[in-house]
Amino acid sequence: MNTLAATSTSLNASRRARELAAAADDVADVLVIGLGVTGAGVALDAASRGLKVTAIDAQDLAFGTSRWSSKLVHGGLRYLASGQVDVAYESAVERGVLMARTAPHLIRAMPFVMPLTPLVSRRDAALAAVGLHAGNALRAAARTPRKVLPGPLRLSRAETMGMAPGLREDGLRGALLSWDGQLCDDARLVTAIARTAAGHGARILTRCRAIEVTGEGVRVRDELTGEVKDLRARKVVNAAGVWAGGLVPGIELRPSRGTHLVLDGASLGGLRAGLHLPIPGSLNRFALVLPQDDGRVYVGLTDEPVEEIPDVPAATESDIGFLLDLLGTVMDATVRRSDVLGAFAGLRPLLSAEGRTADISRRHAVLTSAEGVVTVVGGKLTTYRRMAQDAVDALGLAAGPSRTAGIPLVGAPGTVSPAAPVRVPLRLARRYGAEAPLMAALAQDDPSLLEPVLPGRPYLAVEWAWALAHEGALDAADLLDRRTRIGLAAADGAAALPAAESLIKTMTGD
Repeated sequence: MNTLAATSTSLNASRRARELAAAADDVADVLVIGLGVTGAGVALDAASRGLKVTAIDAQDLAFGTSRWSSKLVHGGLRYLASGQVDVAYESAVERGVLMARTAPHLIRAMPFVMPLTPLVSRRDAALAAVGLHAGNALRAAARTPRKVLPGPLRLSRAETMGMAPGLREDGLRGALLSWDGQLCDDARLVTAIARTAAGHGARILTRCRAIEVTGEGVRVRDELTGEVKDLRARKVVNAAGVWAGGLVPGIELRPSRGTHLVLDGASLGGLRAGLHLPIPGSLNRFALVLPQDDGRVYVGLTDEPVEEIPDVPAATESDIGFLLDLLGTVMDATVRRSDVLGAFAGLRPLLSAEGRTADISRRHAVLTSAEGVVTVVGGKLTTYRRMAQDAVDALGLAAGPSRTAGIPLVGAPGTVSPAAPVRVPLRLARRYGAEAPLMAALAQDDPSLLEPVLPGRPYLAVEWAWALAHEGALDAADLLDRRTRIGLAAADGAAALPAAESLIKTMTGD
């Protein structure tokens, strides 16, 4: 059994302070800059090989691109269409690793319907069907069981309307049905990876900003106190995503912005599946309509080049209008700008190349500077584990091969010692896996923790209490925007803020 003691994986303010002080007096084997999905993955890969690891981030876990994804672990179908067979196969393999072995509690199979409307010609429909069957062949080649991901089907018009009642019926010829992996939450994945790394001995230090990077370590500023410290290491890995080029010279990136809308599920007629919507004028680009387990629906995504790299990217009105117009081509009811509850945008850390950002390869790259700093960039959320493996391999340290394909993340079956029998709310079971009984047990002394933090929304107070005690949350923004995603709808975030601040005060005594 791959059981880790709950205390060994717990991240909190006291552990951060203790380990930051220890890191300043030590020499790590590996120092990782960035605690998005790739940096957390590097920390886990290196620590699980027995290396001494310190991992830092200027902000919180999953503060950057990793929390702005479509919440999908996908099999790389679009890369097949552009001839990137190796990238597509790698995606399919890594999807299978996550769904079948390392994170089955965070990812589940999601059906997708591609409606065959008058805008989709019979030729294009036939090509799409061939692509879906090729994707299924990739699934089989990656040895992902069919019980984990079923194969594609053709749906009748009636079957299509049953899965997507809000579609416009006029001219609808049915649909193509396929399956992919849906993350309950991308930020939860990053948190689970970071905590698993901590369970293997890695020091996970948020709010530590790298202000000077060399091949022998990093000068950091503690963003909570302003204190500057020198952290020494035998090797340094730059996994700062879109900010990587600002830390190491010679890294040229061409970021692109991907925007999603946040809608109430009722505005789209109560979807029972996601939607693939072909983007006019493109054979291999699709917009996605993604129902969430909290009753919201995400609609995305765009692919627009950007020049500036802000801490928190903003969705533009042109992106929002584009996605609303696309919805208007298939939905019976008009979705208006006033129906948009929120919008979020992420920046992809693409390697500089010629042509449109939408056409730039999603291959990752591992680059070593003259000073020996290893930078890992490109790629995508699905393949984070392979990116991390390649980065640690490039360090040249004697540590044996990567083990992470067989290491279940915190919360996966068998990773936590069983708790005493307790009634577990479905939301906790679906989002926290094996840790859900431990969370529910917290509420035995305080039943109010199982109450929603916001009337009419599913988020429970115990999720925040758990995040403060075990998941490294330090302030209200961590609770609202990353440990839960209440903040994706601005009005919800504002309404829940007082409750978050009150709970922090209660638990910390401040």
